Parts: sequence; structure tokens; C-alpha cells
Amino acid sequence: MDLTTAAGLWLAVILSGLYHGLNPGMGWPLAVSSALFERRASALWPALGALSLGHFAAMLGILLPFSMMTLLIDYEREIRIGAGLTVIAMGLYLAITRRHPRFLARIPPHRLALWSFLVALAHGAALMLVPIYLGLCAIEELDQGHQAASALMTTTTLALGVAILHTIAMMGSGGAMAYAVHRWLGLQFLSRSWFDLELLWALSLIVVGGIGLWTAL
Repeated sequence: MDLTTAAGLWLAVILSGLYHGLNPGMGWPLAVSSALFERRASALWPALGALSLGHFAAMLGILLPFSMMTLLIDYEREIRIGAGLTVIAMGLYLAITRRHPRFLARIPPHRLALWSFLVALAHGAALMLVPIYLGLCAIEELDQGHQAASALMTTTTLALGVAILHTIAMMGSGGAMAYAVHRWLGLQFLSRSWFDLELLWALSLIVVGGIGLWTAL
């Protein structure tokens, strides 16, 4: 893999994190709600921390199994094709159904980490990273004689790095938006500027899955 490709993939990890953070569906309005309920701006940060912890756990929950699958070097193309098709299928499902899983509404407001974890899984946020992660692994370039333990350590460390960088970007953009709404823009901003991002989210999954599929083929 050349440096330009690697830099582009890492940039995609960061940009997807910023995108997830700005998307209200990933939870920053809940941090604003927490601060307003407790009547102190400092309540934003524990709420954002809990949301980020859940998001990070969801990223690892999806990426780590793929880090183990990359040891199947003979099937790396099939793995990347399958990942791309899965992300596309998730995007098509969300675009067609336009429904939110009802069980998410039953999670108590104080369990933000659990809510964030399940939302990231249910809405495909974690899946979106899989084609990017597999591109970074460049497993087709691994030596066939590469030791399995070393390969597993490399891909697992990479999965951890992707999840950490993505979550930092997500917390940064989501935290900035939450603070701006709480400190300056107010709830009127939400009522004036809120729009449905469900279709845009579904289309972004289809695009990322399509890019992953194209690079595999």
C-alpha cells in the first residue's frame, strides 16, 4: 500500500468519526438534555464520555472479529466483498424501512453508554468502518509465511487504533455541537434546523460499502 492510499484511509477514519459525531442520531442532543436537566454545562462532559464509551465498544465489537478473519489470507478478497455487500445491505435496509428499533426507546436516559453502543450497532455506524479497516490491513500484501500470532497482533492493534481515532473524532465534533447548542444556539436551533438525516445516513452506508466492494474487485 502506498502512503497516499494509507493517508486517505486514515483520513476516512477521521472524517467518518466527525460525521458520526455531528449526526444527532448518535446522541449529542442527549448530552445537551443532560446539561439542561442538571442546569450546569459541566454535565455535558460525563454524558459525552458515556456516549463515546458506548460508541468505542461498538466499533471494537465489529472490527475485532474482522481482525481475526484477516488471518484467512487465501479468502481476503471474499472477506472484503462480503463486508462491502453487508454495509450496502444495511444502507438499503435503512433507506427502505426508515424505522428506528423500538427497543432503543426503552433504555433509561442514564444508561447513555449502553444506548450509544446499541445505536452504533443498530444503525450501521460500526459497519461503516469495516471496508476502511480492511483496506488499511492490506492483507493481500502479507507474506504467506507470516506467522499467525504476529499477524493477529498487527490486525488487532490496527483495529484498536482505528476505533480510538474514530471515537476521538466523533467525540470532538459531537461535543463541539453539543456545547454550541447549550452555550450559544439554544433549543431554538434544534427546532429551526433539525432535519431528517436518516436517508443521508443510509446513502452514506451504501456509498462506503460500494467503495469497499469496488476496491475488493
